[in-house]
Amino acid sequence: MGEERKEEEELVVPPLNFGMVDNGILRSGFPDSANFSFLQSLGLRSVLYLCPEPYPEANSEFLKDNGIQLFQFGIEMCKEPFVNIPEETIRQALKVIIDGRNHPVLIHCKRGKHRTGCLVGCLRKLQRWCLSSIFDEYQRHAAAKARVSDQRFMELFDISSLKNLPFSFSSTMYSSSSASSSNR
Repeated sequence: MGEERKEEEELVVPPLNFGMVDNGILRSGFPDSANFSFLQSLGLRSVLYLCPEPYPEANSEFLKDNGIQLFQFGIEMCKEPFVNIPEETIRQALKVIIDGRNHPVLIHCKRGKHRTGCLVGCLRKLQRWCLSSIFDEYQRHAAAKARVSDQRFMELFDISSLKNLPFSFSSTMYSSSSASSSNR
């Protein structure tokens, strides 16, 4: 009986900083083997990994065994102010996220705070969230580690090249057809 209970508990061990971003889009810190049962229960199709380091073998095996596609967008971690977060890398990652064929997708970096927070913040701009709400969400995940430089990046991020892409996963997503009809 004790073994059964232990297996049940393993099903509910989410990765650090785990949360739902939107329908089919999840976020977290780096998952380890203790989180695999939980991740398996999500039925993931894709993992979007934001670190430049190679994906660990155990994690790669888990993805392979579960038919989960890995998208890696290596963004260097940098604590220095005024460091350029690569805008084009963020754009390419956003294209993966908004493509419903990749859902459900888990976005993660090391702790699920800065790189993941910046990417989710840029997604929120596409969803036409106001900056104060974007920053509130970022700060909830980054906590005491929130960075002004990350918030500045999100504020200045140009979504114009992405606005006309089709969004297939949420009614909260921005679509050019609803915007143009409301401007008539």
